[in-house]
Amino acid sequence: MDWLNDNSMLLAQKTLDVSWAKQKAALNNIANVDTPGFKAKYVLFEDELRSRLSRFSGLAAVRKSDVREAILGSRMRIRQSDEESIRADGNNVNLDVEELEIARNTYQYEFALRQVNDQLSRLRIAIEGR
Repeated sequence: MDWLNDNSMLLAQKTLDVSWAKQKAALNNIANVDTPGFKAKYVLFEDELRSRLSRFSGLAAVRKSDVREAILGSRMRIRQSDEESIRADGNNVNLDVEELEIARNTYQYEFALRQVNDQLSRLRIAIEGR
């Protein structure tokens, strides 16, 4: 069923997974704002995906299977923040940054969810023959 799992749907699914992981990381950081020595964690994904897809720039023809492999091969990674803490307890969580990340991530999640819904709506219309 390649028409249900094309590259755009695969990327939207991957984006939803990454958004969920980012949301959990930001909420965990906020929950530990008063934990001495806690270091904020964040999720990386976009740079790896961009790097994998950049190899196709400038090519006249790109195979769908190659793009699919690039998407599937892109992995999210959780990293600990190396930022210095200005607090005496060594905690480096910045509530303003975390709240901004939650808001930004909410929009990204909603956009990806809308992409999935739109794709499924187009398929439903095609099946129903409207």
